[in-house]
Amino acid sequence: MSNKTVLDLQKMKAGNQRIAMVTAYDATMARLVDQGGADMVLVGDSLGMVVQGHSDTLQVTLDHMVYHGQCVARGLEAAHLTVDLPFMSYQVSPEQALVSAGRLVQEGRAQSVKLEGGVRSAPAVRRIVEAGIPVVGHVGLTPQSVNAFGGFRVQGRGDAGAEKLLADALAIQEAGAFCIVLEMVPAELAAEVTAALDIITIGIGAGVECDGQVLVCNDLLGFDTSFKPRFVKRFAELEAPIVSAVSEYVGEVRSGTFPASEHAFHRRKGPSKVKRLYGGRSAK
Repeated sequence: MSNKTVLDLQKMKAGNQRIAMVTAYDATMARLVDQGGADMVLVGDSLGMVVQGHSDTLQVTLDHMVYHGQCVARGLEAAHLTVDLPFMSYQVSPEQALVSAGRLVQEGRAQSVKLEGGVRSAPAVRRIVEAGIPVVGHVGLTPQSVNAFGGFRVQGRGDAGAEKLLADALAIQEAGAFCIVLEMVPAELAAEVTAALDIITIGIGAGVECDGQVLVCNDLLGFDTSFKPRFVKRFAELEAPIVSAVSEYVGEVRSGTFPASEHAFHRRKGPSKVKRLYGGRSAK
């Protein structure tokens, strides 16, 4: 079995087959979502929030993304691997963007890279694509611009915002991206954008008419039930079972019932070597 390629994903869109993307950050989770049938796995800079515990993604570095890309790649056999370009790794110039993208492919084992922004990011997309690296765009709510947006807010609700978002998406397509993420935009607008584009659209908080959907693994598995954005559906509720299992483990450690005999290693039958050496006397 080999990882899905850009061509495979494009064939899925051409055949009206929806694409399922999952965001993951380590080899174990990558293996599990791969076995679950995910078509694409994204190593998102959301690791700044989900893994590192920050309030946004802005502290994530290119080195972090390379490391987590390596980890996730080791767990995949079938899914296509996309890795995020983090804040300030591509905004300075198209050349900087290409160097950063090259690291994600060469060191982080990415098959494609993702970056945020529309018209303003089109030159970076074009430069990366020209070098032979597939690109996924990202418009709408772009988390790296959270300070400019004044928080994590739905984008494109008004006419002006909708026109800008469509222009951004078209610019990314024209620059050569093969796919684009639409985040937190009205479902009706996402449907219009999807109809206007030839490239793949992946929605998150953008309705059902996109070519595919993406959710963070921790969200769809219910690791943190206090996190309740409108666009998340929890397909499992694993927070309580995990806490319960750890609590049971702690109780058994404290009571001395774990490890039991079957969890320990034992000597082979026969005279103790210690007794032979010391004649059964104390070793002191």
